Amino acid sequence: MKKITHIDCFAGPGGICTGLHAAGFDTKIAIEYIGSCVETYKKNHPEVHVIHSDIRNVLPEDILPYIPKEGIDLVTSGMPCETFSTAGNTSRSFYDDRQFLFREGIRIAKIANAKMILFENVPAITTKTVAKNSAELIVTVLKKELKDAGYANFIEIVLSATDFGVPQKRNRFFILASRNENWRLSAPLPTTKNVENVKNALAGLPNVIPNSGEEASKYSKSSSNFSKLMQDDSFWNRQNLHTGKLTYQMPMKHRECTLERFSLLKQGESLKDLFDRYQGAEREKLQNKRVLPKKMFIKRNYRLNPSEPAPTVTSHCLDEFVHPYFDRALTVRECARLQSFPDSYDFCGGPYIVPHINRDVQDKYEQIGDAVPPLLAYAWGVEIRKIFEENL
Repeated sequence: MKKITHIDCFAGPGGICTGLHAAGFDTKIAIEYIGSCVETYKKNHPEVHVIHSDIRNVLPEDILPYIPKEGIDLVTSGMPCETFSTAGNTSRSFYDDRQFLFREGIRIAKIANAKMILFENVPAITTKTVAKNSAELIVTVLKKELKDAGYANFIEIVLSATDFGVPQKRNRFFILASRNENWRLSAPLPTTKNVENVKNALAGLPNVIPNSGEEASKYSKSSSNFSKLMQDDSFWNRQNLHTGKLTYQMPMKHRECTLERFSLLKQGESLKDLFDRYQGAEREKLQNKRVLPKKMFIKRNYRLNPSEPAPTVTSHCLDEFVHPYFDRALTVRECARLQSFPDSYDFCGGPYIVPHINRDVQDKYEQIGDAVPPLLAYAWGVEIRKIFEENL
């Protein structure tokens, strides 16, 4: 069967494209607003025509010259999730035009005459209303507009990334819609009974010393089936891009007080546990030394448990995770492993780290944290290929 053609909306650094490419898809166009993500995407997927633009400004003439005359097979649309997420205290109180960006995925699909659309977002999107005092849900509007656009045949499901070999607890909501009302749609079934853990995910990645500025470029002797998969460019269809040299295993700079804080953490503990353990004068002493901050952040400084999958990797992963064995934050490559990006993936766009504010650039950690895990995208690619084979 010919390669299934694909348009990647809200493309980020290329997580969906990487997984679909491993499943044999041919991504024709990617649309992304953040410049640093565009750099990373272009470097890793040079065959794709990347449109660096606000998707709302993308016109038919920007798309039609780059796709087959008969149209595209699949459009994926993982719009920004900030207004749906429950991660922040105030995130769900925002009501702005971002929550209606799903319309752009539908619009692009209509321009491209797409046979199918795959939407991806956080599960909390299913309970978000269109306005503060409204009872109407965003997903209700989304489904109605899908039907109006000719995509009345759809399924919806929440999938756990751990069921598909991703060493991370990450649930995601999906809608798969078809223009053909007679197609039988299905979601991927779990591909593994054994949940991947942090130890397997980080196998082969040597320790690096905080503040040393010394990047590790050679793998350690440890390995796992997962680490071998991350180095297997034949699986990823990446034309032997993996040179055998380790990349992005660069240590962060940490203050002495921060290193002391890390040393107090046991596996599976976070900053909250330290606030619970140290009370009164003992806590005040640690705060005066800046070992503990004045304010407690629940999702901060979690020392990973090596025998479990990691918590959800987010754009704040640099601040949220501590290495399971060493007193330091994770490297870019270690975060990429938790997201299931292959080791040959080059996060060339943007700086290593910049202040986390609303802006038009994402550092390497943020790019990784906001991406769709490639192995989860791969599972969808395999399933969607089956659907095409059964119906064409």
